[in-house]
Amino acid sequence: MTQPPGPFCFPPLPALTALTPPELCWENGAPHSQAFDDVYFSREDGRAETEHVFIHANRLPERFANWHKARAFVVGETGFGTGLNMLCAWACFERHAPAAARLHLISTEKYPLPRQALSKALSAWPTLEDYAQPLCTQWPDAVSGIHRLHLSERVTLDLHFGDTAERLSLLDGQIDAWFLDGFAPSKNSEMWQPSLFHAMAARSRPGATFATFTCAGVVKRGLKAAGFRWQKVPGFGRKREMLAGHIDSPPPDTRRCDTPWFTPPPPQPAKHVAVIGAGIAGSSVASALARRGVAVTVVDKTSPAAGGSGNHQGALYVKLAAETNAQSRVYLSGLMYSRRWLEWLDPARTLWGESGVLQLALSEKEAQRQRRFFANHPLPASLLTLYTRGKLEHIAGLPVAGEQGLFYPQAGWVRPKALCDRLLATSGVDYQQGEVIQLRRGDNGWQLLMASGDRLVADQVVIANAHQANGFAQTRALPLQPVRGQVSSVPLPAGVTGPTPVICAGGYVPPVLDGILTFGASFVPNSATTELSTEEHQRNLDELRQSLPALADALESTGLSAEDFEGRAAVRAASPDKSPYAGPVPDANAWQADYAVLGKDATRVPTQVGQHHPGLWVSTAHGSRGLASAPLCAEVIASRLCDEPLPLEAPLADHLHPGRRIISALIRRQTL
Repeated sequence: MTQPPGPFCFPPLPALTALTPPELCWENGAPHSQAFDDVYFSREDGRAETEHVFIHANRLPERFANWHKARAFVVGETGFGTGLNMLCAWACFERHAPAAARLHLISTEKYPLPRQALSKALSAWPTLEDYAQPLCTQWPDAVSGIHRLHLSERVTLDLHFGDTAERLSLLDGQIDAWFLDGFAPSKNSEMWQPSLFHAMAARSRPGATFATFTCAGVVKRGLKAAGFRWQKVPGFGRKREMLAGHIDSPPPDTRRCDTPWFTPPPPQPAKHVAVIGAGIAGSSVASALARRGVAVTVVDKTSPAAGGSGNHQGALYVKLAAETNAQSRVYLSGLMYSRRWLEWLDPARTLWGESGVLQLALSEKEAQRQRRFFANHPLPASLLTLYTRGKLEHIAGLPVAGEQGLFYPQAGWVRPKALCDRLLATSGVDYQQGEVIQLRRGDNGWQLLMASGDRLVADQVVIANAHQANGFAQTRALPLQPVRGQVSSVPLPAGVTGPTPVICAGGYVPPVLDGILTFGASFVPNSATTELSTEEHQRNLDELRQSLPALADALESTGLSAEDFEGRAAVRAASPDKSPYAGPVPDANAWQADYAVLGKDATRVPTQVGQHHPGLWVSTAHGSRGLASAPLCAEVIASRLCDEPLPLEAPLADHLHPGRRIISALIRRQTL
């Protein structure tokens, strides 16, 4: 039998891969699994069975009606299947819950249905059409990991694709009610193992309930051994009995015993949060919090999107490591999330375009790296394809350099400035101009002292002002590097053709927008200047020639030169390891004292949990890939701040933790 995961660490992250769709046959409009020889739902009345087994046995109508907590009510499910259970829970929530309540749905699935099959299965219930439509529209590619979907303003669904027990062992969050579903134990014994029940117990809140259609002995024994109390209750239809119950005292979460510094601070209620910085990092955090009912004041010393987020057009792209690592996982999750989020936020696509991104290999070394990456990551073609010379120009829409390229169909371009404006217009977000020069923690929360002499008081604060984020006493230990970047732009001359997708190599060239061709950007580390430079315009033109020589020649043939270009220079922020910082701000002095022993022996891990500045958060170091990382990092912060499950596996959330450099510096005996 599979044993539950060890108590002192997280299990290894599973391989990043495409998952196998189920083999289906259809009987009277209902899907039937050929692998497990079992139905996805009752052909007699699947919805009535779901209502009886999962909705009413968990007492959801009355619990929803009485839900007045600030955090969301969380339902967890083992086996998403067609989504019928989750949609019924959502419908029940809409009927019974107060207007201010929120619902968070979590479901695992090892064999996700293709979108067409999902839509066909759910069409059996026309009364659920309004619930099925946003689900099917946002349905993600079958890639292992967590996929967050915003079903409505107050309902979130996290799909955890992969083995159920493995997924729950990596979940950072707690469950209020469980739908213990899946194919029957006699047909899917691999799932109904002790590791599943132990993972459920460990991810439960005290008093969490469960319900399941089965009364199999292996289920009763497994639930009892994990700490659940169960009882037999009347089943549905021909099933005489089923199980329901609860857990009084879930086991403590000991998974961070090897990394106690990453233990999250206890949740604190927040009615008002101040966000410093109105770029993509700050505006996405502000919008994420406001959607959760938190009042937000955004403060920026200049104007919204005045820094790196102020460009007319930006690329939504990632560059992933040849060998899978935590950074690549975060960025790929971020790319997929940003794509769904933009579709949900702006279905008319006034702020973005799904043009795809073509990353050219301009050297044999880069071509080898791309081939190695592609071999190591068997991802679906809808997410990533490797093209050779024969198809490159067909995809690009014009002649390109290089013999090979990676194409990301779901990537594209965004209007960053317009996107920030849209996010700051979210109900509950207030913007004010001003420079915060000092942060003070008091009995009533945080005081933000302004250069003008004014003061702003907030329960909690999120610092999101790029390379200036370490300008406060509390964040001074945060290593950040300013990186100047200048983009060049020019009205596209008549007869000259721009690219169809975003072309990336040394720089990037998005499709022509509003008649303007944009290209760049320069990369000048440790520079915080913003004056335009003709020299950097020339560098951008030279870089353009490296990837799109015909386009560069066409521009020059019309008499254009670097002196004719317009553009914009801004400063981005980078961390030493090139991953963003997103999470609570550590008390650097306390960490250096509490974990000083790591500098002598890294195996001697103290038991002291990491101390943080209460209610202080940071989102920065997004570099040139902020459109793929900042929205997901905003969800990480908003979820943690509002005591909700995270949209990333716990080890990946720890990878983003702002204190990670303190620990690595101690182990390496370096100064920050």
